[in-house]
Amino acid sequence: LVFNQAFLRSFAYAGVAVAAIAALSSVVVLPALLAVLGKRIDALSFRKSPARAIPVDSSNGFWHKLAMAVMRRPGRVAFGASFVLLMLGAPFLNLNLSLSDHRVLPTGSSARSALERISEDFGSRESGAAGVVIPSLDPVNGQAAVDGYAAQLSLISQVARVDGAGGSWIAGSKVAPASPASARFVATGSTWLSVVPNVEPVSDAGADMVNAIRAVDAPFETKVGGPSAELVDSKASLFARLPWAGGIIAIVTFVLLFLMFGGLLVPLKALLLNILSLSATFGAMVWIFQEGHFAGVLNFTPTGALDATTPILMFCIAFGLSMDYEVFLLSRIKEEHDRHGDNTRAVAMGLEKTGRIVTAAGLLIAVVFVAFATSGITFIKLFGLGLALAVLIDAFVIRATLVPALMRLAGEANWWAPAPLKRLQQRIGLSEHVELEEFSASGNDDRSARDPIVVG
Repeated sequence: LVFNQAFLRSFAYAGVAVAAIAALSSVVVLPALLAVLGKRIDALSFRKSPARAIPVDSSNGFWHKLAMAVMRRPGRVAFGASFVLLMLGAPFLNLNLSLSDHRVLPTGSSARSALERISEDFGSRESGAAGVVIPSLDPVNGQAAVDGYAAQLSLISQVARVDGAGGSWIAGSKVAPASPASARFVATGSTWLSVVPNVEPVSDAGADMVNAIRAVDAPFETKVGGPSAELVDSKASLFARLPWAGGIIAIVTFVLLFLMFGGLLVPLKALLLNILSLSATFGAMVWIFQEGHFAGVLNFTPTGALDATTPILMFCIAFGLSMDYEVFLLSRIKEEHDRHGDNTRAVAMGLEKTGRIVTAAGLLIAVVFVAFATSGITFIKLFGLGLALAVLIDAFVIRATLVPALMRLAGEANWWAPAPLKRLQQRIGLSEHVELEEFSASGNDDRSARDPIVVG
């Protein structure tokens, strides 16, 4: 919501609404439906297997064994996994953001074919000219000042020609006088200039041209528009608001995780691991979509840049999804640690209890995002493939290796906080579970504390 682009804000409004409705449905509608259906919930089950009890402290499961294997050599595993993710993220250092053009459309589409023909036969630089608007023009000496200003603009190295009401200028010299067609540059009390570039408009060179135009000292107010100016202003707006977005995400995440788990190291580690995971994802996206690897397989045209708003959108969504998995896992680890106080055992049991559900959830949502990757529009393909990769890296690499390794290395320091903060967390903190002894002592039916968990 902090960004000025309506495209990003629309995702914010929709995302908040969807999350709120899903949460409300989960805690209100779903329990009511389960109560109505009762045992009929399994009426259409294809597999009629007998009920079996799940042991509370199973140590024979795959995820338990994996966690113990990781924690036997936590330093090596943490270094190896981090090295792989950093190598995947290395191309991100060459990130180049730009605006989408006709090349994001499927090859052979009518609109793309027409724009390619215009670009090849007539030059995209003419259609990508910068418009310099002079909203207030002196009716007496104004045109002479505009002509002098136009001559100055034509001296800029990235400018091929400047057209205006007074004629055309190249390299500081007037090369054509005014004509009847020049009337299009004049309106009541204002005028504008068409600055034709000799470089690709939507590029770094085009951005340099806009900055040079804005740096020219004009004797009147000017406003610069066009594709090159749109690129400059879009990137400036995004980068100006990015620290606010990142700060809000980091602070809220840190505070909520501290209130849930009571330690300072756990939320800090969660933030760092999410950043590491997302950097690997973005590095892979730069390598594929910006540099053009697998372009033939994925059927897209590489442009040497990524759409400016897509990485930001991906970051916000992927960060939220990754934190979901973090809360799943850490909740179970904290529950086990509170039960017996053994950090290593708690990590192994937490991973065992959540490994299958996190894996299933990761695969499920990855399939949804891969469906986006089938789109013929390049930035939609990037969005789908990038988020699918982010989810899979988080569910399999981060949760299966780095989380247990770092939790083992930190030991009991995971749950440390200064005494005042600890008291604050105990007073206002969040908890996903209740202690069974307290539940029983409250006078409620305590069968949940005695009976095994049964699945059919």
